[in-house]
Amino acid sequence: MQGRVLLAVSVISAVLITVGTTVALVLLEPAASKGEALKTGGLAGGAIVALYALWLNDRRRRTEEARHELESDKIADERFARSVELLGNEADQVRVGALHALAWHADATPRYRQTVLDVFCAYLRRPFHDPAASTNGTPPDPAELLAADRERQVRSTAQRLIADLLPWGQSEDTRAYHLDLSGAHLEHFRLEGRRIGRLVARDARFVGITRMNELQASKPVLLTEASFAGRLTLRDARLEGGLSLKESTFAEEVALDGAAVSTFLDVRTTAQPALVGGLSVAPGTRVDGDSNGWVAT
Repeated sequence: MQGRVLLAVSVISAVLITVGTTVALVLLEPAASKGEALKTGGLAGGAIVALYALWLNDRRRRTEEARHELESDKIADERFARSVELLGNEADQVRVGALHALAWHADATPRYRQTVLDVFCAYLRRPFHDPAASTNGTPPDPAELLAADRERQVRSTAQRLIADLLPWGQSEDTRAYHLDLSGAHLEHFRLEGRRIGRLVARDARFVGITRMNELQASKPVLLTEASFAGRLTLRDARLEGGLSLKESTFAEEVALDGAAVSTFLDVRTTAQPALVGGLSVAPGTRVDGDSNGWVAT
């Protein structure tokens, strides 16, 4: 409807300008030939029609671009859904490929990034049994060991890609991405130098050295009831949203050199770990539990 109205206005305007320009030239310059006056008037009117044609072409171009973008989004959504489905494939190499495909989606289309991180976290929350860690005295089945090792490689890829997708260093991405790893089994987990929003890892099991040096978290870091079978390093971390270690257990030392926490600190752990360095607490921060040995203000 709008296009028809604009076409009608353009035609009427072109006619009026053509007539007006011709009449003006005839009256103002009697010596000029009427043919030249009519030609000039036609050119003036034609300019209006040309402007309308340019507008129409631009409108068609924008419509085509919008249609192409819509089709691209649809194709991207279908590929994303297919990649998620492949995470349930029995072959470990297919699952690894699906993880990399999802990471590519997150890089190519920023609106996918938090969703992809959620999918990776959901994969790591899947139950994982390590036959080698069994304590019943029965030798582990070699087939189970092989299957566990293959799954471990897939989970290791998911952990690495999570770190790769999070902003760090000079990254211009200012979004605060959240991670939910509640109940996850994590081995040699690393978030060194990353910037995140919220990290929830309630009842998670950390195996090997967990490295969170220089981590910047704008939301709470909740490690409630988590168990650490190896060292936890939080050197120079900036935990602006607070830190909870309530009922967490530690098999080895916790490194806190240069770390700082704001908002709240819960150190009601089940066993006091050996500490390296000290954790500075911002004024006004609520501290729950015995902070002796934890806090160096």
